[in-house]
Amino acid sequence: MAVNFLKNQEVSDLCLGKPPLKKWAPDHHATIADALSALKKSCGGGGDHQSHYLSIWSCSVDSHHSVCECVGKICMADIICFLCKEENLANPLKALEGNSVSQLLLHKGPSLSVRHLDPNSSLLQALDSILDGAQNLVIPIESYSTRNSRKKSHNKPSPFTTTHHNGREYCWITQEDVVRFLLNSIGVFSPIPTYTIESLNIIDPDIMTVRYEEPASSALPLISRSLVEQTSVAVIDENNRLIGEILPSTLALCDETVAAAITTLSAGDLLAYIDCCGPPEELVQLVKMRLEEKNLEAMLDLMEEYSLSSSSSSASSSCSSDDESALSKYSGSGRYSFGRRSEAIVCHPWSSLVAVMIQALTHRVSCVWVVEEDHTVVGTVTFEGMLKVFRSISGPRE
Repeated sequence: MAVNFLKNQEVSDLCLGKPPLKKWAPDHHATIADALSALKKSCGGGGDHQSHYLSIWSCSVDSHHSVCECVGKICMADIICFLCKEENLANPLKALEGNSVSQLLLHKGPSLSVRHLDPNSSLLQALDSILDGAQNLVIPIESYSTRNSRKKSHNKPSPFTTTHHNGREYCWITQEDVVRFLLNSIGVFSPIPTYTIESLNIIDPDIMTVRYEEPASSALPLISRSLVEQTSVAVIDENNRLIGEILPSTLALCDETVAAAITTLSAGDLLAYIDCCGPPEELVQLVKMRLEEKNLEAMLDLMEEYSLSSSSSSASSSCSSDDESALSKYSGSGRYSFGRRSEAIVCHPWSSLVAVMIQALTHRVSCVWVVEEDHTVVGTVTFEGMLKVFRSISGPRE
């Protein structure tokens, strides 16, 4: 039953209701500054996590057609990690304007891939593509406007047509989309979803952690890795208890000046700085003071340009002084909190697969932290791990 479901379900069914993908096709001279500008224009304040990513397209033109292919995606977290490199801190504006946008894709390596699939591809093919390393599947969709456009083009032939852009629009399909779709048909896979994550052997012990008192900059390689692997970095105390997490999706909602905070703050203070209620004024001033001590005037100028001090004053007033409390609290509802700072979603080895799926989808996180009874971290369960379970039900590849 499960095998037939995965083979007979078309990937286009996952595209229903998804917005068209915003595309950016830079020329060969495009810089990271150009990418930053395009990213800010593309975001537009959308609530969907994927609205904070910019798809990058490569186009080739012959005498009759322009054929375009999506070659990758970027977000603000990529630019923040780029600016945090030692060679870029002294002059961030020069780094943005003097480096090609391709640098943002190169550092991710081959593991971060974007793959095109036909809309009539099966869900099983989509699963195989994702488990082969594709983070995003690009699926052609057809909107009313594009259908109407093609009808008009039949009436009035044009010497130049755009096969991929004018003929069709596209949408992303992510690991989260597939997991959500499978959850809606979870009965098909019974009784596997009721098994514990421990019995299914999907707890990944290869976790990335940083102590809360350590410099946030020491976590940079881990943040870059988490961006590629769609995981996160745990901020822990001296007893390996989870305080919070540095999520790439959280950094994607920030602006490029967070690079200054990563350069100057501890990992624990960084959690407060990137919290949804805004950086406390005292942390903003601490960042500026430490930038001066490090002779990073250009980075300081970048902060001043965005007037973080004035914008954070009102934001920090909505945050309780309890934000300054030291260690994490366990709320008893499957999450940890660091005062009112970013919360990390947690489960236990005895949690069922379906329960963890619901947790991850509800909180829009790609991995859930697994903790023991004493609240020490033992691993994570990721969307990829969940998808491997459903793929294994369908038997070996043909």
